[in-house]
Amino acid sequence: MNTQRHEGPVLITSAAPSYQDQLAARRRRYATMMSLRIPCIVLAVLFAKIWWLALVFILLSVPLPWMAVLIANDRPPRRAEDVQRLRPSRRAILPADTGKEPR
Repeated sequence: MNTQRHEGPVLITSAAPSYQDQLAARRRRYATMMSLRIPCIVLAVLFAKIWWLALVFILLSVPLPWMAVLIANDRPPRRAEDVQRLRPSRRAILPADTGKEPR
């Protein structure tokens, strides 16, 4: 039998978010970044007469899909921490009062 095992409850206050929560957050990040591309293209069309400004908006919109995919596929690293267990406080058992005064 394993004597190192503690039978107390495991604290989960610092537990990692679930896979579904991580996936939802990554989808929101992807959608946000891809939605920034549409205004860049629209602004490039609106500022077509000012060629250098239109070029800036086009150049901003080109790497957005690539960056959105990289950021959306990035998962947080797994933690290699020890499990924190609740340890009850231990108090010393004092000897019963024998009626003698301490020295």
